[in-house]
Amino acid sequence: KSFGNITHRIPMLSLNNAFSGEELAAFDKRVRDGLNASEVTYAVEPKFDGLAITLTYENGFFVQGATRGDGYTGEDVTQNLKTIRNIPQRLYTDNPPKLLEVRGEVLMLKADFEALNLEQAAKGEKLFANPRNAAAGSLRQKDPRITASRPLALVVHGIGAVSDEIFATQSEAYELMKSWGLPIGNHVKVAQNQAEVRQFIEYY
Repeated sequence: KSFGNITHRIPMLSLNNAFSGEELAAFDKRVRDGLNASEVTYAVEPKFDGLAITLTYENGFFVQGATRGDGYTGEDVTQNLKTIRNIPQRLYTDNPPKLLEVRGEVLMLKADFEALNLEQAAKGEKLFANPRNAAAGSLRQKDPRITASRPLALVVHGIGAVSDEIFATQSEAYELMKSWGLPIGNHVKVAQNQAEVRQFIEYY
């Protein structure tokens, strides 16, 4: 309760799931019908399981960060997010949008998680159950110095509110974010149709 609340400009809604080829085909049909298109190009990537957050940049400077919360209101964790090393405090561009909301996941890599638990054990302190819980607990600390001592990282996967029309597709958004110094995933691919989406799923 020590964190203030932030209302998201655009809700951070849950992702829908598809657990079979039939459900994937039904999703693809809804998308094509909604767009009145015979084929749709998809940006596909693995989903990272961390703590969902949003970062707000104004005129290129990081000014506010929040957890997903209930999707409409999250916790203000700005000071803690400022301690995560791969989050740029300023975007690498001379012409940033006036307002940019970036969505992503704060997570802990497995090797870093194992090293953290070794440190915890050496100090006789409680071990963390899994990387996701360790990441969430590390970000939601009253003292930012504790967050800074933990091996956290951000992976960006989307854009919320933005003041300028600066991209037309998800893959263009990724290229922009990458050029601005925002950490995107390394396994993003453009699939030309549903068949290529299936190939991507089968590969992983």
